Parts: sequence; structure tokens; C-alpha cells
Amino acid sequence: MTGPLRTALTSLTLRGRCLVAAGATLLGLGALLGEQPLVQLAVFVLALPLLSALAVARQRARVAARRTVAPARVPRGEDAEVLLEVTNPERRAGRLWLLTEALPAELGRSPRFVVARLAGGGTAALRYRVHGRRRGRFRLGPLRLRLVDPFGLVQRTSSGTDDAPLLVVPRVRPLGPGGPGGGHGGGGDGARRSLAVHGEDDVSTRAYRHGDDLRKVHWRATARTGELMVRMEERPWRAQAALLLDTRARAHLLSRAAVPGAAAGTAVPGPPGDPAPPPDSLEWLVEAAASIGTHLARRGAELRVVTDAGELDPTDGHGGHGRGGLGPGELLDRLAGLAPSRGTRLGPAVELLGRVAGDGPVVALLGAVGPEDLAELVATRSGPASDVAVLLDVGSWAEAGRGRRALSASARGTLSGQLERSASLLRGAGWQVVVASADRTVEAVWTELAHTRGSGTRSAQGVPA
Repeated sequence: MTGPLRTALTSLTLRGRCLVAAGATLLGLGALLGEQPLVQLAVFVLALPLLSALAVARQRARVAARRTVAPARVPRGEDAEVLLEVTNPERRAGRLWLLTEALPAELGRSPRFVVARLAGGGTAALRYRVHGRRRGRFRLGPLRLRLVDPFGLVQRTSSGTDDAPLLVVPRVRPLGPGGPGGGHGGGGDGARRSLAVHGEDDVSTRAYRHGDDLRKVHWRATARTGELMVRMEERPWRAQAALLLDTRARAHLLSRAAVPGAAAGTAVPGPPGDPAPPPDSLEWLVEAAASIGTHLARRGAELRVVTDAGELDPTDGHGGHGRGGLGPGELLDRLAGLAPSRGTRLGPAVELLGRVAGDGPVVALLGAVGPEDLAELVATRSGPASDVAVLLDVGSWAEAGRGRRALSASARGTLSGQLERSASLLRGAGWQVVVASADRTVEAVWTELAHTRGSGTRSAQGVPA
């Protein structure tokens, strides 16, 4: 008797417990005062929760759930609609069901539904919306079922094992023409093209880089320029482009929303017209990588993406553009789960970049970096102004109230000075440099880059805008 009684007591709601307490009090008073009506009333009050518990225990808590998420890949800041179809697999009609859909805190509050007397084999269609406040991979469900009696005295809870995936990817901002092109023969449709070599005087050349074959040295161009030059042979390669992402936690001022498992906070201030601005510099960097990478891939570039934690490789071939390259779909899938790293140096990323970038342009998206962080990058990539660096003014995110910690005036001054020195170093090495702050959109930075590049000559082997 101990087991059933304990189960019944643990299934009581607050109302049921209050009723049991009232019944026990009446029973005690009736016995103490010798009043039989009080004892009879106490027995009735105590019997009601027990009968309710028996009724709930006889119900079979079995519910089949099926979810349809549209869309299953949603950009950060937008909504997805979920169709939850609940089926009663029993022959008998169900009673009062209280349903709760378990959701990660990043997607909002868990929706609740009430389903009364669902016929055996019948299906109830329930709908709710989730808001993709933070990018990542999430699971919707499982469904929790609570069975209650008509008086609300007893409830029994059971959880299912079914769920459905939802992928929140970075936003892709519409970028205009301009920007860097891909190397070695990319057309707008990704066509293969060769460099025309009409004669010894018309051969295309470039500056010598470490590892180049000395047999390809073009001595006439070397004598004319005073710098060691090599021939660019006719090679039917795809267009190439590479992104370098600085995801080191120490290089960014992270908000709580960027920490996996953290609950979504309130809206943060941002540029006018942006309903869901990036909450910190890392999210801005990821959004820029998604926008620029998608733009280059759609123009035909074979895209390689390198971070300080390694290269983002294609996983299943979905949306792939070429061997080793990421297509737009794959790029967004990989960026969706990109988290801040614990790395301290850019050196490993720069070394990997030197192996995969080839002769195509590089777009480096960098957080708070100093000249000492850029030494290897400048040594690896220097020469014609085909590479682009976007330096994030990390301190501006603290001023906009988006960081987890505030910056003192001295720290803000240190970051500003470091930013100026880094920009000067990169420009001196032939890079195009644009500074991005919290109040600037990816589109605005790209437009500035296009205007800056418009005054120069376009590379003969670049991907056309």
C-alpha cells in the first residue's frame, strides 16, 4: 500500500494537496470534538483526491507527435513555423491533456497546448512559431504530456523521445558589385578560362613567393622591376578565393548571446533599419563571412574558409562548388555552429591560409589584432593589392552597450591605437583595409571597399563583379 499511496501523493497538484490538508484537519477536529458530521465531511474530502488519482492512473499516457518545420534552415533574427501533429494511438478517446513542447532557451518560451477528449486514432494540428535569436543547431521537442482529472487535483506527466532539428544560420546581406575577384580564370558562371600568352613580352607575371619554382622566374620582368618575378602559366583552374576568420575569444568583446547555452537577451542597438543587429563583434564577423563568401561563391569562386581553429571543410557535398571548395549552402551550415575559440595566435591560421589560398584573393576578417599578430600574415601575403582586410573596431561594441563587460577610457584608447597601427601595417604591405564598427552594416563596408577598389585597375584573372 505504501507504493500506490506514495505515487498518488506525488501526483497531487497544489490544489489536491490543499484539499488533503483540509480533509486531514477536518478529520482531526471531528475526532477531537466528537462531531460525526465533520468526520463524514473529512472522509469525503479525503476520498476525492484518491478517486481522482485512480481515474488518472487508469488513463494510458500515449501520444504520437510529428513535427514539420518551415523553413528548417532559418536566418538569424527570423521566425520559423512549426506544425505539431498530435495523434491519439489508443482506441478510446483521451481526456484532458496538457501538452508542453520543450524548446532551447535561445528559441523562446516553450509553447503550451490544451487538448480535450481527442478521439481514438484522431489527430490534432497545433502550430507555434520560434524565433532564431542566435545561430546554431537546435532540437525542437520532445513533447511533454500532463494528464489531469476534471477537478485539477491530480496530474501525471510523461515525456516522449521524438524531436525535430532546426538550423539557425547567419544572415546573408545583399552585397553590390565590386570587391575582390577570384584568381586563375574564373568567369561569372564559374567557367574555366586560361591566361592568354602571346609572346615573351606579353606574358603575365607576379611577384615571387616562397615555394615558387625557380625555373618559372621571368628574368626580363625581374630586371625591369628590380623585384624577383615569376611567370603565371596558362592553367585552366577555377576561380579561387579564401576567407580568413579571426574567431579567437580574446580578439572579440563577446555578448552573453554568443555563449552556447545562454538565454537570449533583449534587443541591442544597431544601425538604422536593422531589426536584428549582431550582438557583438564575433557575430558581425560571422555575418560578414556568410555574406561575402556567398557573394564570391555565386560569382564562380572556389571558396576556402580558414579559421584559427582550422579550415571549414565540406561535409556532405551539399551545395559544393568544387573540390575542396565550399558552396553557399555548405558555408552557411558550417558557420552556423562556429563558436569562439581559445586560440592565442593567428599563426596556425596564416600557415594554413598559405597552403590553400593559392593565387586568388584573400579576405581577412580580423578582430582586435596588433602588429605582432599580423607579422606572419604580412610575410605570407604581400604584393599586389588584391587582398582585403576588414578590421573590426571591437571597442565600438562596448560603447554600443553590447559587450559583456565595459571598457575603460584607457583600454578604449589602447584598442584605437592598436587598430591604427594594424591598418597602417597592412596598407604598407599592399592590402586594402576597411574598418568596421558596431554602427556599420556589412553592406556599408562592402560598398566602401568597392569604391576604394574602383580607383584601381582590375586584375586580369579576377572574377567579374
